[in-house]
Amino acid sequence: MGDDDSCLERTWFNSDQLAGELNLCPSPSNSTEDDFNTFYFYQTEQLAFLWILLILIVVGNMAVLVALSMSSARKSRMNYFIKHLAIADLSVGVISVLTDIVWKITVAWHAGNIACKVIRFSQVLVTYSSTYVLVALSIDRYDAICHPMNFSRGWRRARILVSVAWILSAIFSSPMLVLYEQGLVQGQVQCWIDFTAPWQWQLYLTLVAVSLLVLPALLIFACYIVIVRTIWVQSAIFLGINRAGGSAGTAMLDEDQESRRASSRGIIPRAKIKTVKMTFVIVFVFILCWAPYIVFDLLQVYGHIPKSKTMIAVATFIQSLAPLNSAANPLIYCLFSTHLCRNLR
Repeated sequence: MGDDDSCLERTWFNSDQLAGELNLCPSPSNSTEDDFNTFYFYQTEQLAFLWILLILIVVGNMAVLVALSMSSARKSRMNYFIKHLAIADLSVGVISVLTDIVWKITVAWHAGNIACKVIRFSQVLVTYSSTYVLVALSIDRYDAICHPMNFSRGWRRARILVSVAWILSAIFSSPMLVLYEQGLVQGQVQCWIDFTAPWQWQLYLTLVAVSLLVLPALLIFACYIVIVRTIWVQSAIFLGINRAGGSAGTAMLDEDQESRRASSRGIIPRAKIKTVKMTFVIVFVFILCWAPYIVFDLLQVYGHIPKSKTMIAVATFIQSLAPLNSAANPLIYCLFSTHLCRNLR
């Protein structure tokens, strides 16, 4: 395999954030203009998109954090999880997207080997933390719906869940401190993972897919199966009570009274169901953004996608979907939590 082919293969395997986003091989002095454009496909458009994405992520998640600090319900468990999810998403913008913008402008890596390891570790850490805080939120919603009487232990469990989410994220990200190295790539200093064999990329990205998408999705899916079943059963019980003549007394209760008394009667309050719906939408958007990204990378490294300029363009588009998750979450919060939007007026 010639040097150009080797460079294209490395570019192909390094075309995503977790495997070394933006580590595009610099064009050698004797390369044609077409070769150069292959490696820097849609460079201007990518930079423009990344700047817009950075602004949306930072402004949106900062607004959520400000609104939460002003909210009278800021001490609720749901807001506690939203705060940590917003912190993780904000970190994705500041640490991951901003670093990629700078790297796209400079092309070469100028920060040194230690910074190479630390920054890459931090980028992957905030990506995992955004994912696993969402898993923690889903587990908490399961607990709120299926064990509504555990009021005293709810906050303690919430703090433990968030702590575990960040600890797991750090554990899954720790290999980056070893794998990433600063080195010369066709005459320019770069920071990337220099696997020499395709099977190494296959193993690495398979582990990333399992830890970043498959495992979290299975945990969330299991939580929602139980949540939906519980809501279905409790709704059937509530309808049975109404048909037996209990609807008249219930109709006299205002919404706040109903919410306070519902858990003690085994009925799920509307507010809890609303938070479950919001969490479901957040999870749906997460899978929508990350699934194409992970699936495409796996197809790449297992040789099911041809190496071509067109496919690099497709890869560029798919890679842009993943950070969109961090920009979309604040919009979802406002759609389901009108008090957050009111606090910003």
